[in-house]
Amino acid sequence: MAQDNTPIFDYNSTRNKLILSEYGRNVQNMVKYIVALPTKEERNRYAQVVIDLMGFLNPHLRDVADFKHKLWDHLHIISDYQIDVDAPYPKPTPEAVHMKPKPLRYPHQRIKYKHYGKTIELMIEKAKAIEEPERKKYMIQSIANFMKMAYVQWNKDSVTDESILSDLYAMSGGELKAEEGINLNRVEYRPAPQNNTNNNNRGRTNQNNRGGSSGGGGRTNNNNPRNNNNQNNRNRNSGGGGGGGTRKY
Repeated sequence: MAQDNTPIFDYNSTRNKLILSEYGRNVQNMVKYIVALPTKEERNRYAQVVIDLMGFLNPHLRDVADFKHKLWDHLHIISDYQIDVDAPYPKPTPEAVHMKPKPLRYPHQRIKYKHYGKTIELMIEKAKAIEEPERKKYMIQSIANFMKMAYVQWNKDSVTDESILSDLYAMSGGELKAEEGINLNRVEYRPAPQNNTNNNNRGRTNQNNRGGSSGGGGRTNNNNPRNNNNQNNRNRNSGGGGGGGTRKY
């Protein structure tokens, strides 16, 4: 009966799962070895060596505020919370590590005039609470100027001061009204200029190429030192242009 001599290969799919893959399998095997050590003194000494190695393998963790604390937490996680060492930080618990944060609440706020935004509504509420008449007047004018700028940026069109002041009066519920004859800052929409750099470069390049091909071709060849050297070498090899045979060195 023939014996089965098929070799047994060690594939990653047959190995234990990597708990923290950023540290690699060697670190995980080291931690497993430390867990099996009999005395706590040995475990503490080898654990400190592994902590230094983990910091060396992941230097980006040095930007974290509590760098060493994070490394010790990772050491406990890699050991599946079974390592018994004197850590300088409290031992983490699986519940605290795997606890999911609460989902963030999405602000469900209705904005009446979307092109002005929510900030304008908050500014209007602040202005309505101001009691000093002079300060309230300047606040109303500042809000109106901001509304005009937001309108132009959103709609990409000009707008009259009367339209802005009318929207301000409506948004404030009739409590904020600007003075008669007030002039807001001038805001105009200016489209971005078109980039004509490619067209100018294309025309300049074509003109230079045409000049070099027609009138400047001879001038370019005469001024090129490489062409002159090649011509001298051909004359020297053929006899120097006068008579005589090829020189032997």
